[in-house]
Amino acid sequence: MAEAFTETALGKPIRDLGLAIPGTPLEPLVDKLMSEVVAAGIRRVRPRFYLSTEWGVPQDTIAIAMPFYLAHPELTDLHVRRAGHLEGEDAADILRYLRHEMGHVVGYAYQLYAEERWTQLFGRFTKRYREEYRPKPFSRKFVRHLPGWYAQKHPDEDWAETFAVWLTPGSDWRSQYAEWPAALAKLTYCDEETTRIGDLEPLVTDEERDEDVADIAYTLGEFYRDQEDDPGEEALPRGMDGTLRDVFAGLAPRAGEGQASAAALLRRLERELTAQVYRWTGHLPERTRVLVRRLARRAEELALTYGPERETAAVVAVTALVAALAATHVTRGRYDP
Repeated sequence: MAEAFTETALGKPIRDLGLAIPGTPLEPLVDKLMSEVVAAGIRRVRPRFYLSTEWGVPQDTIAIAMPFYLAHPELTDLHVRRAGHLEGEDAADILRYLRHEMGHVVGYAYQLYAEERWTQLFGRFTKRYREEYRPKPFSRKFVRHLPGWYAQKHPDEDWAETFAVWLTPGSDWRSQYAEWPAALAKLTYCDEETTRIGDLEPLVTDEERDEDVADIAYTLGEFYRDQEDDPGEEALPRGMDGTLRDVFAGLAPRAGEGQASAAALLRRLERELTAQVYRWTGHLPERTRVLVRRLARRAEELALTYGPERETAAVVAVTALVAALAATHVTRGRYDP
């Protein structure tokens, strides 16, 4: 049985924490995914599921890695406290990621990326893979599934996202994407290909794993120190102090009323801003976290406040500011235009 995941576990090697999928909340979700896959007509591919440091499928394998921090509620809470961002907020969200990863499995198992039609629709599989990408929000060439316009990251991710939308029970993709011809063509191809391969034996059956928790020698604390690493304090637009003052200038408390700290508000909103800004702009969560903390620190140094009765307006104002900075970084590669 895995030990209680309090802060005292941080000094233990991850491989010694006793983590496994059986008996955890992940097990019934894996079973549900596989029932969806079989119901969709894909009957010959049985991926291996294992715990690792993040979601993923090693290229040309049929092994699905799931984040180890989702295997226990206390460990999930610890991850939120230490990393500030969670890929798998609840059962429905975990299934979204599982369907995406199953798309990679099917693509690799039948080497679909080698087909000419696949390349015509999704692009070159050999295209350089970049962790940071510049999506075009609301592009009708791509389906919408995972946050951050993830289908636009790489052709392989485009395929996996398309498969996930196709696989999702109750997904009326023909109607939903009827006015998105490029995305609809990809979904139609997915539908045709999965019908073709449904009863074929897979070409690839390799189950090689990458960073299985059973092999991870570094400690839980070391993992989170890496998660908390600052990606670098990039230059903010000149005059940011004035911008922050402007944000809160119209939200000042009335005479005789109490004051609320702008810095405290930013810190309280950090997790939601990190998730939602990534969802709608593609600005990486770790960057948003650093950005919000910098703004909070500066708001504290400037002693900025607002009237508690204006909190809704303050939340909208800081959300708009962070989203604008994030969108600038995504499109230009920097905050300062």
